Amino acid sequence: MTAESRSQHLASEQSEYLFPWVRPYYDEPLVMSDAEGVWVRDIEGEEYLDLFAGILTTSVGHCNPIVQDAVRTQMARIGHTSSLYVTEGQVEAAKSLAEITPGQLKTACFTNSGTEAVESAIAAARLYTGRHEVVALRLSYSGRSSLASHMTAQKGWRLPFGGSAGIVHARSPYTYRSPVGHGPEATDLFIDDLVEVIETTTSGKPAAFFAETIQGVAGYVVPPPDYFRRAAEVIRGYGGLLIIDEVQAGFGRTGQHWFGIEHWGVEPDIMIMAKGIANGFPVGATVTRPEIAEAWQGPSISTYGGNPISMAAMRATLDIMKRENVPARALERGKQLRAGLESLRDQFSWIGEVRGMGLMQGMELVSDRATKTPDGDRAGALLGAAKAERLLIGRGGLHGHVIRVGPSLLITEEEMDEGLKRFASACVRADG
Repeated sequence: MTAESRSQHLASEQSEYLFPWVRPYYDEPLVMSDAEGVWVRDIEGEEYLDLFAGILTTSVGHCNPIVQDAVRTQMARIGHTSSLYVTEGQVEAAKSLAEITPGQLKTACFTNSGTEAVESAIAAARLYTGRHEVVALRLSYSGRSSLASHMTAQKGWRLPFGGSAGIVHARSPYTYRSPVGHGPEATDLFIDDLVEVIETTTSGKPAAFFAETIQGVAGYVVPPPDYFRRAAEVIRGYGGLLIIDEVQAGFGRTGQHWFGIEHWGVEPDIMIMAKGIANGFPVGATVTRPEIAEAWQGPSISTYGGNPISMAAMRATLDIMKRENVPARALERGKQLRAGLESLRDQFSWIGEVRGMGLMQGMELVSDRATKTPDGDRAGALLGAAKAERLLIGRGGLHGHVIRVGPSLLITEEEMDEGLKRFASACVRADG
């Protein structure tokens, strides 16, 4: 069987044996075989430059040798314990995380994914406040459990049944599509809507306000500078907690700071993270102040949460991040990436806006800049064109019209330059 026919055979068998929601990105699926750093190879031997990092997850590069060595060493000692026992690895991972989390956030629990971290955060807020209702944001994405799906506010990602009582949604701080533009009036609009949602769709006693610092699946929606300070004042004024989602924006990705929320000088009450925390190993983390954690006294368990193998990967990943000062790296490479994308916007009229922070940059594609009509077809064409240029990028937005870029935090200047050259060639292909 040739490599090409094997690739087609595997794609066919996936359709036969896996759920339909396990859906490949491309009409002609890419069957990955091996990877190193920012480079991946398919089963046919073609090499691709990866600027999406498994949805911003291989934070220190595919198959990082230091992470691999840590995992091999741990595998030779003990591979599983469940959360019933104390392990040095889990304690050390929590301590390492506490060294970089802001303010008083130092008490953690580990699970397997961002979805479970969301669930843990909501449970902790409800137990601490004795309240039930939660305000989330429109266009948000929180995961695939029943609760997380209904905290998600995009029709394509919500489960088509039931709901989760007590979840309401305020307006996304999406300045590009704000009817009052980008100025202070936009922040007033968003905050006024948050207050109105609390006043009209809750009992007035919410447990929490939950938000991604930069909305990922929405298409890297970056809030205006004063938004989170004012939102924190609002929710705390009603007696609720501020929960911040750093699943995509965390660990230096936004540049300069370890976590996105730090750009705005706001300390959350609870923070969640996953993805890049362990370079692809399954770790979700919920971190809060000790007194909030203390409210959760009832029994609970996570069979795989804090797994020794995953904790070894997390500790190694954090060690690399600290040694390499990834917030500073992301700031520099992010400037390079942003300049390249802005240059493309100057060349192609269907790029409506370039936005993001650090190594989390996106392009919103429109059929007309004046009307800002979303152009999902163009985004699909650009995604395919990039693949033809052996470049991997992401896609998001309510209409699938936003291109997302988020490479390894260790990407070099030369690799970024190569990625931008391929991106430019893809834009030329998609312009036809």
